Amino acid sequence: MANSLGDKLVVAISSTALFDLEESHQIFMNDGVRSYSEYQIDHEEELLKPGAAFGLVKKLLALNDLGRDTPKVEVILLSRNSADTGLRIFNSIEAHNLDITRAAFTSGRTPYKYVSAFGTHLFLSTNKEDVRRALENGYAAATIMSGGRPDGGNEHQQELRFAFDGDAVLFSDESEKIYKKQGLKAFSDNERAAAREPMKGGPFKNFLSALHGIQKDFTESECPIRTALVTARSAPAHERVVRTLRSWNIRIDEALFLGGLSKGEFLKAYGADVFFDDQHDHVNSASEHIVTAGHVPHGIANAE
Repeated sequence: MANSLGDKLVVAISSTALFDLEESHQIFMNDGVRSYSEYQIDHEEELLKPGAAFGLVKKLLALNDLGRDTPKVEVILLSRNSADTGLRIFNSIEAHNLDITRAAFTSGRTPYKYVSAFGTHLFLSTNKEDVRRALENGYAAATIMSGGRPDGGNEHQQELRFAFDGDAVLFSDESEKIYKKQGLKAFSDNERAAAREPMKGGPFKNFLSALHGIQKDFTESECPIRTALVTARSAPAHERVVRTLRSWNIRIDEALFLGGLSKGEFLKAYGADVFFDDQHDHVNSASEHIVTAGHVPHGIANAE
């Protein structure tokens, strides 16, 4: 993937995922664009409160404060606001001391087309259609459904902890299709037979690879990023997962094979800053434990 920002990890985020814009959104829904625009301009000096992904963005940008020569992360704002109404958003970015300098304001039209132009590795939004379009074009994307702590804080202040589901997120949904159509026994039989056959990559493979690229610049004890696979799989279906990651030459720090158990408690124990899953039940379980969660509307579980 061509990346116009060099070797940086590029994360694009919508204004509604970064800040709490619910009040102004209700004005838009009830009274229309003109009233919304007037409201935003009238309140452009009023600080916006953190949104669902604010804490994650704060910790991402903190990776640039590690004393290394070259910044490792670039966060891009992609917004359906106009430049006029977007002034309030940039004022809030400055007031919250977030190092975000690049943005695209599209005046109501979908901004997903700029995901490619910025060389984005991950796109986070509250707009389900924008996320679907990004996924359809081969980019890691998720609908932010819940928020963690606004300051991005947890007991692991110095680490940014990512957690990923496996099938339809890191991996393709080829195996999940068998499970959905033929049941657990057929799924288990297939995974045992194909244990040495690597799975195809899912929508988040390239993002995980980009994270791994940053991790390689640090010793394991000093690395500021930690990754975990949190999957409903169990033995014997675990072997194919391990061999797939090995074939990709990508490091996963922790792997939880839960055999269908609810994921929320385990995400809390891991200390996840963000969790990505293709199924709403798992996303909701994460939110119950104050974990920022993103729904990945991809694969057979999200077929319309």
